[in-house]
Amino acid sequence: MAARPLFWEKHVLRDGSIIEMVIWQLPKKTRDRPHGIKYRLYYGSYGSADGRCLVRYDNETGKGDHRHDEEREFPYTFVDVETLMSDFLADVVRARRLAS
Repeated sequence: MAARPLFWEKHVLRDGSIIEMVIWQLPKKTRDRPHGIKYRLYYGSYGSADGRCLVRYDNETGKGDHRHDEEREFPYTFVDVETLMSDFLADVVRARRLAS
């Protein structure tokens, strides 16, 4: 059984930056994903001259749950999907405030 998409949303903002949230339900829990959720939440710019990732939450194999704040990486404690999205969007708001 393959991973089942739970959520996918992408927004291109007026300034050209992108918010993309992709979340899957895995067929079984793994060591790196003991909650059975795989995710990638991104805020930044694709394909532009600067191509910067400003905020990213993901749990790639071998790394487990973590978040990126520009070039820095920090552990992230996954609670549930709602908290994940709320935490990510709060970081996006913070990053946009700092940029203005």
